[in-house]
Amino acid sequence: MIPESLRDQWNGWKYWLLQRQEQPMSRAAAIARRQARIAYAVVRDLSTGILNLHAMSLVYTTLLSIVPLLALSFSVLKAMGVHNQLMPFLYQFFQPLGAQGEEMAEQVIAFVDNIEVGVLGSVGLLLLVYTVVALVQKIEGSFNMVWRAPQGRPLGQRFSNYLSVITIGPLLMVAGIGVSATIFGSEVVQDIRAIEPFGTLVALIGRLTPFLLTVVAFTFVYIFVPNTRVRPQSAFAGGLVAGVAWQAASIAFASFAVNATRYEAIYSSFAIGILMLIWLYINWMILLTGASISYYHQHEQAISARRDVRSSPQLEERLALVIMRWVATAFDRGDKPPRQEFLSLDLGVPGDITQKVSDKLIRGGLLHPGGDDGEELIPARSLDRMRVVDVLDAVRADEDGLVERLPEVDCPEWTAMGGEMLQRTLAQWIRDESACNSIA
Repeated sequence: MIPESLRDQWNGWKYWLLQRQEQPMSRAAAIARRQARIAYAVVRDLSTGILNLHAMSLVYTTLLSIVPLLALSFSVLKAMGVHNQLMPFLYQFFQPLGAQGEEMAEQVIAFVDNIEVGVLGSVGLLLLVYTVVALVQKIEGSFNMVWRAPQGRPLGQRFSNYLSVITIGPLLMVAGIGVSATIFGSEVVQDIRAIEPFGTLVALIGRLTPFLLTVVAFTFVYIFVPNTRVRPQSAFAGGLVAGVAWQAASIAFASFAVNATRYEAIYSSFAIGILMLIWLYINWMILLTGASISYYHQHEQAISARRDVRSSPQLEERLALVIMRWVATAFDRGDKPPRQEFLSLDLGVPGDITQKVSDKLIRGGLLHPGGDDGEELIPARSLDRMRVVDVLDAVRADEDGLVERLPEVDCPEWTAMGGEMLQRTLAQWIRDESACNSIA
């Protein structure tokens, strides 16, 4: 049983954390409050278990797709003669598994080298590409869940973006390795290393380079994969935290793998496979947690007491009126149209609710998606031909026709009695023989 004093303190802290602060705060207090709000939202999402489910799903998909993914990426890099430079990243990924991890990395590389993409034929090549695209699509689906973004891009855009991630991503990593190796191997840097304390500083930067490349890779994924616009600073915030967490998890898991010899006595040769599954799960959890940090960093005003905010007809009707007023005002003045992706940020309402209401207005023929990316909201017809009641009708519309399945409750007596009927208790309603009993 939680003591009453602790419960009151928690409720007070929670109110301070989640409610809009009217009184001015110092810069340090505002920054601390923002970080605490983001941490609260991320921990809340982790406690619900939805990130765990997506991470476990991605582990299964990764096992099916890791070899085709590496085969496709290595074939592109091999054509440029730089595939060997990507191998250190693969060894670094398997390094926390210990000596068996290095053996597994060598087996994966040997298996990939034995794959001849040119002899697969058209059907085999299509299956190879489909398997890889399915993995990236699964990743995008998880990221879209975190970002409350629309699920799925158009088919053509999906293939082009996914193949860009598969091919350009490894090239950027190789380019980063090459640039860092060129810089640290130059004569100027070697001369600087001979001078202290610059030599210690250069050595420290050299050790931090793999970590920085990891942060850059996470940031690139957070910007490119979600089906929405992600601000670079928000993606970097998530990438930085995820990079630190990944490095810490690598050290901790390496220590665990070394001391896990007793598992070999139980699972025999399956022990390395089990450790591999655990390591993949940790990696995906870190990646999704970083994505969640990026989302709340960009949409801090959408942080609320629960992840799935309970909507209401009152909220949706008022939100629809606010959105239509903003759109109509901007159109009437010739200003830039409001963007659908920024509604949540500007209004302080969770993105899934603003998306739901704006989509209803689009389907109701009141709004039209404009702009190059379809995110700008413009009136679908002349403002003189749209009434306020049309907005309410659009947001209240029963689009799936479920109301028709319900029993009829409209009674002639209601019209005759006016508002008096609505003020009667349920007991009076069901017991009064003179009232309409059509729902019985």
